[in-house]
Amino acid sequence: MKRTIITVALILVCILAQAQKVNVAAAANLRYVLEDIKAQYEKEHPKAKINITFGSSGTLVQQILNGASFDFFMAADNEFPLKLKAKGVAWGAMKTYAYGKLAIYSTSLDVTKGLSVLKDPAIKKIAIAKPETAPYGERSFELLKKMGLYESLKSKIVLGDNISQAAQFAFTGNAEIGFVALSLALAPEMKGQGKYYIVDPKLYTPVEQACILIKTAVRNTETSKFMAYVLSPRTKVYWEKYGYSVPR
Repeated sequence: MKRTIITVALILVCILAQAQKVNVAAAANLRYVLEDIKAQYEKEHPKAKINITFGSSGTLVQQILNGASFDFFMAADNEFPLKLKAKGVAWGAMKTYAYGKLAIYSTSLDVTKGLSVLKDPAIKKIAIAKPETAPYGERSFELLKKMGLYESLKSKIVLGDNISQAAQFAFTGNAEIGFVALSLALAPEMKGQGKYYIVDPKLYTPVEQACILIKTAVRNTETSKFMAYVLSPRTKVYWEKYGYSVPR
């Protein structure tokens, strides 16, 4: 009897320990801001463990639909979360957590003079994230077409699997210039090595970034707590640090 009680107690301890782990699928533009938020959350909740996998929103959605073990999805738009909702794998309501901004970035060109730099003949490659799976990439193509630049520049475009990879192409010089999330351009290592220009938001569809819980979160109370923290006014300072604006 005593052994049975001990066994049950150990099982309960294991279940509780697992419940404090949160597996987050997050859009690549969140790499720096979310690491800051995670660090602060774990500092305030020592027993919690937040595991984050970064990637393009479309790729992460496919992984979730294929059964990947995620509790919480933070997308780079408000369409991919709705796809999960439509497929019946999401739980609860979708919430907008931030509005992102598009920028151009280069380590070799003076991009501060604006989008006219795209006409510079010195540019051989322009890095953009894949538009099918990365909302920032989709907005980049939208902008080029709206400005009438796409046809003249399409042969120079190199695609990154996600916005982080596109930014890396520009950062390493594998592309002379890249369309990036402002949040990545403001990261310490990128900001210190290159220049960026914030694209006029009127030139592309607003980047409304939303999140949603995955059904596995029903068994994990820590996930709901972390989501509430992400959406709370306490994280506003982190979002603004990386160029995002937050819903009122």
